[in-house]
Amino acid sequence: MVENAERAIAEACLKTGSEIREYTAGPIYMQEKNIGAHQWIIEFKKPPEDLLVFTHILDGKLKAVNSDYEAKRSGNLSLGMPQILAAQNGLFENWLKSINKLGGQHKVPRLNNDRVLIELLLAMNSKKDQS
Repeated sequence: MVENAERAIAEACLKTGSEIREYTAGPIYMQEKNIGAHQWIIEFKKPPEDLLVFTHILDGKLKAVNSDYEAKRSGNLSLGMPQILAAQNGLFENWLKSINKLGGQHKVPRLNNDRVLIELLLAMNSKKDQS
C-alpha cells in the first residue's frame, strides 16, 4: 500500500512540478449516506499551481496501481475523491518534536488505518494558522 502511495505521489509531483517534504493519509469514514474517502495532509516543499489537478493525478495513479482502490472509487460508490490539505511548513517536524521523536531514526507514518494522527495534525495545523 505505501509503495502505491509513493508511486502516486511521485507521479502527481512530476506532472505538476511540485515537491513534497512530508505527507500522511488516513480514512474519512462512511457515515449514514456519506461515502468514505482518504484524507491526505501534505507538506509541500514546492506546491502545485493547482491542488485540484494534483489531486486528480494522484487519484488516477492510485486507480492505475491498485485494483481494489479503483473498484472502490468506481462511480464514487463507496470511496470518494481524495481530500488533500496543504500543511503549513514545519508541521511534521513540529509533530515529531512534540512526541520527542525528531531525528533520522523516526519517520512520519504514511498511511493510517484510523484518524488519530490525522486529527492531531489537523489541530496543530489549525493552531499554526492562528499564530
